[in-house]
Amino acid sequence: MSGSDVTRDGVRRERPGRDAVAPAAQAHTGRRRRRRGRGEQPMVPDAEFSSYYGRPVLKSPTWNPLDIAGYLYLGGLAGASSLLAAGGQLTGRPALARPAKLGAAGAISLSLAALVHDLGRPARFLNMLRVFKPTSPMSVGSWLLAGYAPLTLTAAATDVARRYRPLGSAATAACAVLGPAVTTYTAVLVSDTAVPSWHEGYRQLPFVFAGSGATAAAGLALAAVPGGQAGPARRMAVLGATLELGAFQVMKRRLGLLAEPYEQGRAHRMLRGAEVLTAGGAALSLLSGRPGGRPRAVAAGAALLCGSAALRFGVFQAGVASAEDPKYTVVPQRDRDH
Repeated sequence: MSGSDVTRDGVRRERPGRDAVAPAAQAHTGRRRRRRGRGEQPMVPDAEFSSYYGRPVLKSPTWNPLDIAGYLYLGGLAGASSLLAAGGQLTGRPALARPAKLGAAGAISLSLAALVHDLGRPARFLNMLRVFKPTSPMSVGSWLLAGYAPLTLTAAATDVARRYRPLGSAATAACAVLGPAVTTYTAVLVSDTAVPSWHEGYRQLPFVFAGSGATAAAGLALAAVPGGQAGPARRMAVLGATLELGAFQVMKRRLGLLAEPYEQGRAHRMLRGAEVLTAGGAALSLLSGRPGGRPRAVAAGAALLCGSAALRFGVFQAGVASAEDPKYTVVPQRDRDH
């Protein structure tokens, strides 16, 4: 194109409106023109968030919601129950220690079953144990479960049989050492993915899962343990609820735009229900220590167990929603670039 091709009406032999403008250039042009003055209207509309053929930028997690959300929930219940079991054993509360040991063994067994069911066959879980990779949360978690699960079964079996008590005590202590990692490593696992609303919450999500696991373990103990020996469970319920609810609010504030999936649709309903159940269960647990408080203890236990489950399922649903909408991938990246 030479200088003679340009006229007062435009470029000669060029038809207006036929040249495509890249969305990024449109957005930049729109912002530049708006800065010229208040009275001017932008000639190019702002860019909309989309992807090729309307498909998501990220591949949505293909995990089965019931299997994986259940795996997250049951692992947290098991790890925190091991702490209660060790505390009950050390403080001479056998009525607290035994249900906690049984709860940890049952929960981790079901958690492994859910994981294997999602994988498709047990051989796939065993294949993950062929190597140990410290930089991989999945590898570390697989070895953690492989060591923790037999210990919980040993602790529970020796307590029920009332035999081999030294072995049972050692297994209980080892479970208590591994319990915090079992409760929180799943938060590291999901945060290590590219799912936006999980990945950007990596700082607070382990604390959310720790509090959620504590409330679940406390709920199980409150429902199964006589009031006279349930004092540690009541304290764990209050501390766990405070940690869970507080860390979750901090996480949502720091996520900014990526907090939207937690506040919309099915995930929002689950998480709102989790907040109500957890707060209500913690309040009831405080009242259950009074005379005649057994019905309140059972109600508190049920509320805490359901609230913890609702939180895990809500977090799972929010992560899937953030992966399906390209806005939650494109906008944070664009903001970081600018």
